Amino acid sequence: MSGTSADGIDIALVDFSDDAKPRLVASHYEPYNQEIRESITRLYVSGTDEIEHMGRLDKLLANEFSHAVQQFLSKQKLASKDIQAIGNHGQTIRHRPKPSQSPSGHNHSDAFTLQIGCSQTLACLTSIPVIGKFRDKDIALGGQGAPLVPAFQQQLFTQSERDNLVLNIGGIANLTFLPAASTKKSTQSVTGFDTGPGNCLLDDWYTQHHSDGNHYDRNGDWASQGNLIPALLDTMCADLYFQQPAPKSTGREIFHLDWLVSKIASAGLTLPLPEDVQATLLSLTAKTIANDIKSLSTSADVWLCGGGRHNTALISALRRELTSETRANSNASYQLASIDDINIDGDNLEAMAFAWLAYAYQKNIFSNMPSVTGARKSTTLGVLFNP
Repeated sequence: MSGTSADGIDIALVDFSDDAKPRLVASHYEPYNQEIRESITRLYVSGTDEIEHMGRLDKLLANEFSHAVQQFLSKQKLASKDIQAIGNHGQTIRHRPKPSQSPSGHNHSDAFTLQIGCSQTLACLTSIPVIGKFRDKDIALGGQGAPLVPAFQQQLFTQSERDNLVLNIGGIANLTFLPAASTKKSTQSVTGFDTGPGNCLLDDWYTQHHSDGNHYDRNGDWASQGNLIPALLDTMCADLYFQQPAPKSTGREIFHLDWLVSKIASAGLTLPLPEDVQATLLSLTAKTIANDIKSLSTSADVWLCGGGRHNTALISALRRELTSETRANSNASYQLASIDDINIDGDNLEAMAFAWLAYAYQKNIFSNMPSVTGARKSTTLGVLFNP
């Protein structure tokens, strides 16, 4: 798994021998070097010589994935023959969902999603069957092709008398709503969608203004030095994406620095302090997430996963947003906790999900959720690539 932050490769070794619950055996993170990271982010927006660049990077990433897998297996004292299959999400470089939920204005026939990191090359280099291209069939069935993790998360959470919300804060933030089991809630379906920017704008703005070799604002320390710019926050929150109903999904082809610069201009700002912009971006992530949480439930346990859960300033801002709701509404109640607190690895949940999608392909299990993606029907996702 490599997410929209484009920071590196997550590997999760998952045992599915116990049908009751998948077990994370081991995990590994392999960071991208700066050259690869820049090559990926260059493809988030249109540019010159895209086909040549994409084709080369497709194979390069497959080689990077293969090297990471082989190093990981060696450390675990395992051989290729010990692995049933690799679930390869790949690296998303462009995500254009169906137009009714996309501000891009494309026709339905233009909807597509594109992940690179050639699965066939990966299969041949590792001598392990690879299952990839998970998003394409859901798109073909009229869905968003994302998010796909809710189907896996449903396997992990037993129903309870309280709503559960799983919040993954990666480059893009997404929510999975798992309704309570009570009669009142039984008519509600599991749903999930991208709320908007998670870490992506925070990371990009920080990197643009720092040369310390870091690609993110550790603990939100820099954002904490700035002051909120209300006019900018209001302008960003007015973006069409935040007004659209689910199902919806998005990516860095929409939320990038050019988007931010246009919002700064629209807000009538001239040379705002960079740390004030960072503080406002942090508030944007917290506010848009909180708004979606409140729209889904007034009483829920919110489980945090993804790299953004380590940003203490961001999580504090999210708590404040939800606390203000509980003060305004006596029936509102939200409990925030790391998903690690219930023995689920919050850094590897998405990588585990794509291992499960590969398992679901082998077992012919439906692995998309029309209530989440908007697809016309349930189906088994993925394409098999043999060595």
